[in-house]
Amino acid sequence: MEKTLVIPDEIVMNQIYYIRDQKVMLDKELAELYQVATGVLNQAVARNIKRFPSDFMFQLTEQEWLNLKSQIVTSSWGGRRSLPYAFTEQGVAMLSGILNSDRAIAVNIQIMRIFIRIRQMFIDNTELRLEVEKIKGKLDNQDKNMEIVFRYLDELIEVKNNPKPRKRIGFKSDDL
Repeated sequence: MEKTLVIPDEIVMNQIYYIRDQKVMLDKELAELYQVATGVLNQAVARNIKRFPSDFMFQLTEQEWLNLKSQIVTSSWGGRRSLPYAFTEQGVAMLSGILNSDRAIAVNIQIMRIFIRIRQMFIDNTELRLEVEKIKGKLDNQDKNMEIVFRYLDELIEVKNNPKPRKRIGFKSDDL
């Protein structure tokens, strides 16, 4: 199976944002990747709106857009008349059904592979984080055990340095 790169993966990865606790891509950037105008992309979506429930696509709020613009350093010249649409992984997959050019198909395949890679990296990262937490827990237990050992050692040293008079055990000749 031949893997044809349409766009460098890094470019696509840099266009995936985390908004509303999910990974999304913006309509303008998707349109650029597909080499169509943003209006054409949004018009195709509007004609097929039943394919795009709110968990596949949503429009950013003014605050989300302001926050995102400050992160991606977007020019304030010109710009949009409406707030951008964000497409989740499922929404991007659904775009392949309404955009039929060879480029759109190739770009969609590439984007899907990148989403899968990101998910795998997240899983690997989570597993690594869990292992680190497990080790930390073991170290915490060892620290507590060491504290107990040192406390007992301190007590033994104190007893050795300050011996209490011991009662004699056994038979005393005075008792007769």
